[in-house]
Formats: sequence, C-alpha cells, structure tokens
Amino acid sequence: MKPEATTPLAPWRPRAPPRPRPRLREDIVARPDISDSPDDWWRSAVIYQIYPRSFADADGDGVGDLAGITSRLEALADLGVDAIWVSPFYRSPQKDAGYDVADFCDVDPVFGTLDDADALIARTHELGMRIVVDIVPNHSSDQHAWFQAALAAPPHSAARARYIFRDGRGDSGELPPNTWQSVFGGPAWTRVIEADGTPGQWYLHLFDSTQPDLDWTQEQVREDFDAILRFWLDRGVDGFRVDVAHGLVKEEGLPDYTDEQLIAASIGDTTAPSPHFGQEGVHEIWRRWRAVLERYGADRILVAEAWVEPLTRMALWARRDEMHQAFNFGYLMTPWDSGALRAVIDASLDAFSRVGAPSTWVLSNHDVVRHATRLGLADVPPLGHGVGRDTPGLPETEHGVRRGRAATLLMLGLPGGAYLYQGEELGLPEALDIPAQARQDPAWFRTGGERYGRDGCRVPIPWEAQAPGFGFSPTGASWLPQPDAWGRFARDAQRGVPGSTLEMYRSALALRADLALGTGDFAWVDAPPGVIAFDNGATRIVTNMTGEPVTLQDPLLAGEVLLASTPLEGSFEPDSTVWIRRA
Repeated sequence: MKPEATTPLAPWRPRAPPRPRPRLREDIVARPDISDSPDDWWRSAVIYQIYPRSFADADGDGVGDLAGITSRLEALADLGVDAIWVSPFYRSPQKDAGYDVADFCDVDPVFGTLDDADALIARTHELGMRIVVDIVPNHSSDQHAWFQAALAAPPHSAARARYIFRDGRGDSGELPPNTWQSVFGGPAWTRVIEADGTPGQWYLHLFDSTQPDLDWTQEQVREDFDAILRFWLDRGVDGFRVDVAHGLVKEEGLPDYTDEQLIAASIGDTTAPSPHFGQEGVHEIWRRWRAVLERYGADRILVAEAWVEPLTRMALWARRDEMHQAFNFGYLMTPWDSGALRAVIDASLDAFSRVGAPSTWVLSNHDVVRHATRLGLADVPPLGHGVGRDTPGLPETEHGVRRGRAATLLMLGLPGGAYLYQGEELGLPEALDIPAQARQDPAWFRTGGERYGRDGCRVPIPWEAQAPGFGFSPTGASWLPQPDAWGRFARDAQRGVPGSTLEMYRSALALRADLALGTGDFAWVDAPPGVIAFDNGATRIVTNMTGEPVTLQDPLLAGEVLLASTPLEGSFEPDSTVWIRRA
C-alpha cells in the first residue's frame, strides 16, 4: 500500500539478505557482494548517474525505461563503478522529464512498473553494485493528488497548506504576492481559478508552473516524506540523491527578490541573501531524514544537490548528522585553468574535511553542458542556458574530447567520492543540432527559445554503432534525436580498443580501486606554471594545461607510467593527464 497522509508508517523491518549472484559473463570482472563492503563505502565510491529516459529503451517506444537499465547493468559492472544513481522514474506527466512527480511511490508507465523497479534493485545488488534513487522534495507535479485536492479546496484550507498559496497584491489580488521569478524563466507565481469561476489565490513554483512548491513548515508534509523514504528503503534502495537540497525552506514573509538575484542564488552566488535557497531551516529537515535512514543501517546514504557557495557553506549539508555527501558544484563549474583548479581542490579538501566528510568530484550531469564540450568553451553559458551550433567559441570535437579525457583522469586521481554521468565514459560531447520542434526542456519554451536548455546533455546514448538508434532502442526510436556521427562513440566501437575513451575509463576505475586512490593521502607537488601535479599515496597525477609539450625526461614524470589520457610518444602533450607510479 502506498503511504498516504492518513496512513500510519509501516513497521520497520530489516533488509532481506542479498540474493545469490548469478554467474557473470567471462569478460566481466566479478565484484564483491555489497554485504561484504564497509558501511562507509560511499567515502571513496564511484557512482554512475543514469538518466532513465536516455540510457536504454527495452520496449521500443523511444523512451528509456527500467527494464532497459536492468538489461544493460552488466556493462556498468564491466566499467567498474561501485553504485548507480537513477534519476526520477516516478509517475509523472513528464513536463520536466520526471522531476514533476505525480506519485512518489509508483513508477510511471513510460518507465515500467514497481516490479521492474524491484528487478532493477535486485539485479544491481546481484552484480555487486548499490543503487541510489532520486527524490524530489521541493515540489510535486500539479497533477499530484495533493495539489488537485488543494485546487478543489477553498483558500486558507488545510489542503492548500501543503503548498505555498498566497493572496495576490493589488486592489483585487491581481498582482503576484511578490516579485520572485522562476529559475526556468518567467514569473514564479501562477494564479488559480477558484471553484466559483473567479480568479483566486496564487501558488509558488520556483521552477515550472506545473511544479508547485511544497510548504515544508507543515508537519504533514514532513510526515508524508518520512513515509516515502521508508517505502523505497523497504524495497532495498541504498540511498537517495536529493533534488534541490538547498531549497524547501523559504524566508518568512516571502520578501521581494529580483530575477537576477534568483538566478545568481540558484547557482550558488551568495553575495546577496536568498529567500528561496540555503535557508537555515533546511538542515533540520536533513537531520530528520538521516534519522530515518539510520534505522535501516549505517550503509544507507543521502546525497545533496545543493547549489550554494562558498564551499565551506556547501559542506554544511554533509555534516555527520545530516547528509553523507554533497555534490561539489564548485569543482564542476571551475574552468580549465591550473590556478583555478588548484584553488578549488584545496578549498574542497579543506571544507569537507572540517565536517568529517570526503569531498566529491563531478564533471557532468543531466543539468549541465557535457564536460567534453564545456571545458573547451572560452565563455561557459550560465547554468541551464545550454549551447547550440551558434554558440561562440565551440571547440572542435576532437579537442573537446581530448580535454575531457584529461579532466577525467585528473578528477579520478583525487581522494574522495566521484560521480560519472552516463555517456561520459564514451567521450560524448554535447549534442548541438537539435531542431526546435524536437526540443523538450521547459527552459526552451519559457524563454521563447532564448535558452537552449539541457536537452543537449540528455540525448540517448549509443550502444552499438550499426544498430537502429545505435542500440538505444530496438526500433531506432529516440525521444531526442541522436547525432548521426555518434556511431563512432558507441560502446561496441570502443570496447577492447586500446586508447579508446571507454578503455581509459575502465583502466582508471580499476587502478583507482587497486591503488586505493579514493582514500589516499593527498600532497601537492611543485610544478611549472600551467601544470598541476600531486601525489596520492605512491601515485603521482600530472596534468599539462600549458598549451606546450613537456619533455618526458622532466623529473616530475619520473617513474612507471600507469595510465595516460593521450599517447606518450616523446613528450607529454598539452591537455593531457598521466598517472605515474613514483620511482
């Protein structure tokens, strides 16, 4: 039974023991059973993000699904990741690709069924990996039963109290309650038509108008989400990635705030206080969630999507009684510059160590331009704006992929946890040539096409070079068009090919585990300007950002080469990273 507001919480029960692992294909390295891994596995884990719509489509309708994910899990075991993180697959009208949830305790038919979710969880564990699922507590879909009840109820009723409804300003309430603007563009308030047919109250939506914000000052809302967490923990998930974890609590009185201030605050600029993001009250919520997870064992985790700066403030989300990790967006947004990267690495290691947490490292996700393109741009557009063919300064594909590979080896050489985004192990660049009529991101529509949005990083990934839809779908259907040139990035075109991006990732993850880089001791090494060099235990990681080759006879490079992002043929080329076992 799905937990409803009036339903008592189900009794806690311990997790069932893992099912016996099936025999894997001979070309897959068997991974240890998760029951043998330590409770703090997350401190050094490599976690792979799956965006369900674009990972694998089993039924041929052009939209990825849970059965498709399950069918491709062996490829992730082969890659060598410790866990997967699955973006929302809940019942939804799909106005924002599943981040508009209509039922937090059911699977949308486009993705499958609860039985498919159970099969995915079981198979992930059988392959020795863990599974973290997305949860979206800041808002629901306007189609959720809670919001439909709120619309049907009168102003100032208990049903409306679940959401942030307010009377309008002006002589007849014709003006929004304040000046807040949506992160997706346009006003953050929408006025409803009451049951008698007259214009009535306004409701807040910091994102799309189909995503009304919940009111987390209400105990009922908190109890609802306690039950939702327990629903999925009882099914065996290993944790939650929490969407908009810096949101939920709004400043009392909802003071006016400009569009420019909101966009800046949404990406962590805290030069002016934000009434929507990073309010102190959110920390009380995460302590409550942590207590729920602790009842299921010390190995369940919470991961914060918290767009706040500076890093010392972001680390507050990862205190010992709150979340286990917070995405390091400061690192993700740092340009390809040795001084800037060194500074953010120092700041990250210092800030997270102060709260007893490991730093995390991430280069790409479903909301940002893929790093194989982004790191080659002279001017990176603001978060959510995206890029297209007419964006100034686009890098050549080969140049972008080269720099992306170097950035990946630099990142995976750092101690702490690391996150990968589906397709980056193939070297996928941003998809640029998406026709206007094929675009799906609400930001594209809410800005009249002024922002490309996030579609370019969400295009379905290629599996087989010669198959329909590059193996994404048996029919060749694809909810976003795949670039014709993506056949060369397909997994089967790279598997077993020395020097391919896929093989570089496989080697890096295997070495990272063997050398214990995730829990290693970090120390900077003196290097020329434009070169980053550090030791992680007995391994030296060197990245050349100078624009000029470095001689291999340089003492900095003394030792056994373990892995390099580009071939070492007489020199260490620009935009390259090398791992060395020190002499």
